[in-house]
Amino acid sequence: MKYRKFGKLDWKVSALGFGALRLPVVGKDQRNVNEPEAIRMMRYAFDHGVNYVDSSYRYNLGASEVAIGKALQDGYREKVRIATKLPCVDVDSYADFDRCLNEQLKRLQTDRIDFYLLHGLDKVEWPKLRNLGVLKWAEGAIADGRFHYFGFSFHDTYDVFHEIIDSYDNWTLCQIQYNYMDEEFQAGTRGLEYAHKKGLAVVVMEPIKGGRLTRPPEKVAKIWANASVKRTPAEWALRWVWNHPEVTSVLSGMSTMEQVVENVAAADHSQPHNLTADELALIGRVRDVYRSLKEISCTACRYCMPCPNGVDIPRVFDYYNSAMIYSDAARARMVYSDSKLFKEEERGDNCIKCEQCVEKCPQKLPIPEMLEKAHAFLTKKD
Repeated sequence: MKYRKFGKLDWKVSALGFGALRLPVVGKDQRNVNEPEAIRMMRYAFDHGVNYVDSSYRYNLGASEVAIGKALQDGYREKVRIATKLPCVDVDSYADFDRCLNEQLKRLQTDRIDFYLLHGLDKVEWPKLRNLGVLKWAEGAIADGRFHYFGFSFHDTYDVFHEIIDSYDNWTLCQIQYNYMDEEFQAGTRGLEYAHKKGLAVVVMEPIKGGRLTRPPEKVAKIWANASVKRTPAEWALRWVWNHPEVTSVLSGMSTMEQVVENVAAADHSQPHNLTADELALIGRVRDVYRSLKEISCTACRYCMPCPNGVDIPRVFDYYNSAMIYSDAARARMVYSDSKLFKEEERGDNCIKCEQCVEKCPQKLPIPEMLEKAHAFLTKKD
């Protein structure tokens, strides 16, 4: 296992972190975690050098933190640092901060959490929490020892990311989505480099895009098959993220022991600048093929925004395109149908066909018709 310095701290984190979002479950109920298997997987990772585990109040509806608490018994707690997150969308009052944290401490069977993050900050949740006094509360929780370091995970534009980092001097870490398909998505490469410059540890989530990069379409599979170096699609994706020296640790949401074994082995080769120019060019060809599979040629320039009726046009198209590119309709529909993840007023069915967006679009896309098509697909019942 390779290790990297964790931001400003005098501590080194494993290049691979155990992301506890996708623990194995029995049946379809996400609360019904297969605890014996989850514990076996986590302890294999810990025994092979992983020293960072990441969860959240909401993962597996709370069962993820419970499983971690059990996995960290028998001496493992002192070997591993815990990161977990406050469920921002469920917070409505100052009292909710203590309520959530204290519940998480019980689930995790610990008296302190090493890294506590605000979960999924964006242009809505950040001002809400800031106005509720979350920064003052966090400093008090650090002072009384319930957690040691403070950070946030993020899902919004680079400008919002920049604003959040600059609004508080005591962030220790941030968590961003980053992979070879998402260089310009949300915080992106600019955010990675800015956070690193400011001294924050940068923990990467979705390095394999929720597993979607492990199931390549035929055109992509042929590129990987013809590569002079044979690696799985997962290892290619992980190595691309690890290649960036600004990346502190990479989370993988592993749900089988086979994935744990493969990713732990890959982490042995996780040095920065470890990919050759030819290998980076190969990944670039893969990226180009994926992008060619888009059905709606939206570039997310956002010239169409703001929509006078509140539709988030680029985001609707992004979820539709992702479902097409990665053959993953279920995931796109799950997010689109969750009002806490995708606000109802921002969905495609709120389009009133005023066509102001068409006039602003550099490509003159027939946006109202495309929104109708995307919305119908994203709300279709399986």
